[in-house]
Amino acid sequence: MKLKTKSYVYSFVLTFLFAAAGALVTYLGMSRYDKLVHPFLTPPGWLFPVVWTALFVLMAFGCAKVYASESPLMPKAIFVYTVQLTMNFWWCVLFFGFGLYLTAFIWLLLLWAVVLVMIILFYRINKLWGLLQIFYLLWLGFAAYLNYGIWSLN
Repeated sequence: MKLKTKSYVYSFVLTFLFAAAGALVTYLGMSRYDKLVHPFLTPPGWLFPVVWTALFVLMAFGCAKVYASESPLMPKAIFVYTVQLTMNFWWCVLFFGFGLYLTAFIWLLLLWAVVLVMIILFYRINKLWGLLQIFYLLWLGFAAYLNYGIWSLN
């Protein structure tokens, strides 16, 4: 299998395994989430899977471009990418699985910092795909606002 094809297969399988696991945890915790008081600017429920799917697609393409590169930074970038996917999944567990809203908020701030490091590494390898990850960082910032709001209101 060519490196380019291998990089896309690897990236999409890795990314969407984590996405599917997080989605399952989220789905299982939705009955509790729906009963909470939500902060101002909370979008309608249908928007979350749309945005997350788009973000995971952007992440997977970015990971594929980085993985296929010959940059000496590639192993570090892929490691940080995998760490942020793992952290993203565990945020779902903390927030939707256990209802630990303050812990999830703090975890989300740490995730934001790890994603920033990932963006810097991606940018050094592929400027375009590094910049496209900024949408993920912005969404995490908005998610932090929502997470904090849920914690403070409930």
